[in-house]
Amino acid sequence: MIRIMVVDDELDVEPLFRQKFRKEMREGYLDFHFAFSGEDALEYLGTATAADLVLILSDINMPGINGIELLRILKDKYPHLKVFMITAYDDKEKYEKAIEYGAEEYFTKPIDFEKLRAEIISIIK
Repeated sequence: MIRIMVVDDELDVEPLFRQKFRKEMREGYLDFHFAFSGEDALEYLGTATAADLVLILSDINMPGINGIELLRILKDKYPHLKVFMITAYDDKEKYEKAIEYGAEEYFTKPIDFEKLRAEIISIIK
């Protein structure tokens, strides 16, 4: 089973991801954990249950620790984790920062879930 954490301050992302990946979750292939702020994500990563996380999908624009700051912290403290950034705004500067800080992928909303599914599969092979 592949464990993924989604970090986004919008609460509606949880039911959306659960619906879009319903089949993979039902088959025991993927498991999702949801954090609704950068701070919550870092707190969760400090727990033993976070040890088997493989991928983090993080929104960029969040109050408090934004996605770019979170990415920098993640790559420093948890370099083994893959990180995909997600944003509602296609911003060249943020894209360049995300790549510079080590993001493996960068998606704009609305998310192309077929592309996301393919990218998730590609990183775990």
